[in-house]
Amino acid sequence: MTQEKTVFWLKLASAIVMAFGLLGIPGSLNATAGLNGLFADLAFWPFESNSGANPPEARLLWAITGGILIGWGMMMWMIASRLYPREPELARTIILTGIGVWFVFDSTGSVLAGAPMNVAYNLVFLFMFFVPLWAGKAKTVHS
Repeated sequence: MTQEKTVFWLKLASAIVMAFGLLGIPGSLNATAGLNGLFADLAFWPFESNSGANPPEARLLWAITGGILIGWGMMMWMIASRLYPREPELARTIILTGIGVWFVFDSTGSVLAGAPMNVAYNLVFLFMFFVPLWAGKAKTVHS
């Protein structure tokens, strides 16, 4: 994969992370929390439709999580667009370390919380970054 394609795919993955963060923000309002209830139902497979419960603590966590995802996605966007073209190995190391640590702790916490299905969803996010970085490294090594 060319460097330009790698940057494109990393920026797309970053935009998707930010979009998920934006979806979390409505969860901070009781009137618009239904979408986040659907995400919770997907994580606690099979569906039990627990989306009716929306205590203030859950709304606060949706707001915090949404903000973190938006910030994390923007940080990866900046690494992809500004650092990766100049120092691909450093950018690759930063992104893979961050996404790897997130994956281990988020997935472990999901299993401990009784939502092991979330690990499968986490794998999608992991591969959104891993695949272009791996393909970009293969191109860099063979060039």
